[in-house]
Amino acid sequence: MKLRMFMVVVLFVAKPIVGMAQESPESPTDQEVIRKTVEAYVAAFNKADAKALAAMWSPEAVYTNPLNGDLLIGREAIEKQFAANFAEIKELKLEATTDSVQLISPGVAVEHGTAKLLQGDQTIEESKTTSIFVKRDGVWLLDRVTEETVVEPVSHYEQLKDLEWMLGKWIDRDEIATVATECNWSRNKNFLIRSFTVEIGDRIDMSGIQIIGWNPREKKILSWVFDSDGGFGQGTWSKKGNRWFVQQTGVLPDGGMTSATNIISYIDDKTCTLQSVNRTVDGELVPSIDEVVITKE
Repeated sequence: MKLRMFMVVVLFVAKPIVGMAQESPESPTDQEVIRKTVEAYVAAFNKADAKALAAMWSPEAVYTNPLNGDLLIGREAIEKQFAANFAEIKELKLEATTDSVQLISPGVAVEHGTAKLLQGDQTIEESKTTSIFVKRDGVWLLDRVTEETVVEPVSHYEQLKDLEWMLGKWIDRDEIATVATECNWSRNKNFLIRSFTVEIGDRIDMSGIQIIGWNPREKKILSWVFDSDGGFGQGTWSKKGNRWFVQQTGVLPDGGMTSATNIISYIDDKTCTLQSVNRTVDGELVPSIDEVVITKE
């Protein structure tokens, strides 16, 4: 509640810029006034001036805590809450950015922005804010605010970054077939997505996709592969030196079971090799695939 309250405050307007207000509600100067009042609000907050902050709200302003639904109604309640917060939590600073200001009518405006509450160098909370301003006697005042906490997405980039060299387009070509692979990050870098095609002559014989990700429960890198013939499989990755060992199990389109150890060796940022050993189909050993060199386009 207290932190929310701090965030809210950031967005508001104030009397220091009263003289800038214009007659026309569509005047860009009104938008400038609101942006300036946000700056004034941040300055008052960073001085821990509860009285100045409360003065930037309308007399009947209502603040609703989005976490528990509690209401603060009127300047007196708002000032009291800010004073209590400043007394209890030291060295708080506020940063605010106004993304847009829209004039709804001559006396009402909506401001969208972000607010960040800091203690020292540490960010305590960051919110997307929507603030309703009302114009009273030529002064823009804060009347209502809603907030949505900005949640930093989880990323497993640190666990997967050793495979980042796989990004890009790779080619494995011989006299029979060409295997083309393209690797990209998913959003938030939680997965590496490798799409592949196998061309024989001038036709695509097979295509598919492999997704490589981090299992935070088992603390392992896993992969899942799906091909256009209906087969699929799962692999567990481990690293020794410059080589990655992928213990792969799979299901063929006809229901047969497969297993193999695929070995991917990093040579440099434009070269790697692939080898597949210990290959079985329905428990029977099948020939290994000798090491092949794959190059980056």
